[in-house]
Amino acid sequence: MAASSSTYDTDVLLIGAGAAGLLAARDLATAGLRVLLLEARDYLGGRAHTLTPAGFTQPIEAGAEFMHGEVPLTRALLTEAGQGWQDTAGRTYVVREGEARDDADFFAHLPQVLAKLEELQEDLPLADFLAREFPGPAHAELRTAAIQFAEGYDAADAQRVSSWALRDEWQAGGAEDSPRPEGGYGPLLSWLAEQAQAAGAIIHLATPVQEVRWQPGHAEVVATTGATYRAQRVLCTVPLGVWQRPAGQPGYIGFNPDLPAHRAAAAQLGFGEVIKVVLEFRTAFWQDTLPELEFLLSEAPVPTWWSQFPDPRPLLTGWVAGPAAQRLRSASADALLHLALGSLAQLLHTPVAELQAQLCGSYVRNWGAEAYAYGAYSYPTVGSPAARAVLAAPVANTLYWAGEGLYEGPAGGTVEAALVSGRQAAQALLAAWPA
Repeated sequence: MAASSSTYDTDVLLIGAGAAGLLAARDLATAGLRVLLLEARDYLGGRAHTLTPAGFTQPIEAGAEFMHGEVPLTRALLTEAGQGWQDTAGRTYVVREGEARDDADFFAHLPQVLAKLEELQEDLPLADFLAREFPGPAHAELRTAAIQFAEGYDAADAQRVSSWALRDEWQAGGAEDSPRPEGGYGPLLSWLAEQAQAAGAIIHLATPVQEVRWQPGHAEVVATTGATYRAQRVLCTVPLGVWQRPAGQPGYIGFNPDLPAHRAAAAQLGFGEVIKVVLEFRTAFWQDTLPELEFLLSEAPVPTWWSQFPDPRPLLTGWVAGPAAQRLRSASADALLHLALGSLAQLLHTPVAELQAQLCGSYVRNWGAEAYAYGAYSYPTVGSPAARAVLAAPVANTLYWAGEGLYEGPAGGTVEAALVSGRQAAQALLAAWPA
């Protein structure tokens, strides 16, 4: 429901109905607290958005899609909700010199890079590490592959991303085990909302927060709708992109008194941009030349594509991430669709007109330009553990924080990270709740 110009009183006011906020709301309400959850958008889920646009025969994922790595909390909640997941399978093709080749080892230089990373005594941005350890023309291909991987998978800026964090991520190999929730993340998040509401939580959609006025033990939250919310505690789960908004810009949330240390910590963290283009065709025509296609990697303007294999649905998803997506932030959806079709035509050696004749549905989501998000997911910068600790620190047992950008662990930038962070913040709030 949407809020009107009224005043509401509650025990805990949560800001943001993404994965972190929804799980925290469920846990807090189940513990017996009065919970009110505000969401700026008119839908639940935040950057995990399952929807069925015109022209598509089944739901698609506009945001988070995969389960990278072990993700134990995600799997436990899916099991509790009665929702399964489907393992991915298939072949990875890499386009070199205009030809797509079956190449599961598309980052062949990884062992060589990891060997040097393990010797690294002081953390550096990836670009600086590569320039120092792998200089000159002889290592140009290695540098390019490493940067493409960091920018494409982590949505990271190579000039800022932590080499130590990438070392840990690449050693863990989470990208190699990436099933999908059956039906997408939407059913899980809707189930969490239903669970929270059944326990007494109230959810207000289309209610952007404008300001949080607080003092120890009390807060007033003012929404752009004119409604005011009073609470003993506030749990804020907004994306890093909101934290990083300049004062006076749309989406900025004011705190009174302000929190300069928290804002400075947020500015130190990385928040990557992503453009996702989803195309549904009449048939999976690419299977004739690229059998069992799972991923297609290239240097085209839209460089990464994947299918739903082993699901036979004739769907291809294009992906632009990191600085490349940032450069396209202001591009229109039509321009991005044109760019995607042109890239796919080049990669599949198929005229754009033939692709358009096969096309049933198209959908473009530019997360860098998305209100109330301003990016897709976080990535670790040099010094990010200390910055995350500052940003996650509760203030006067009154203001609490959660979200995937505050998570510390092997599942950074994922729905798992958001869920774990939301649960941990709820547990900390409950532990400090007045007896």
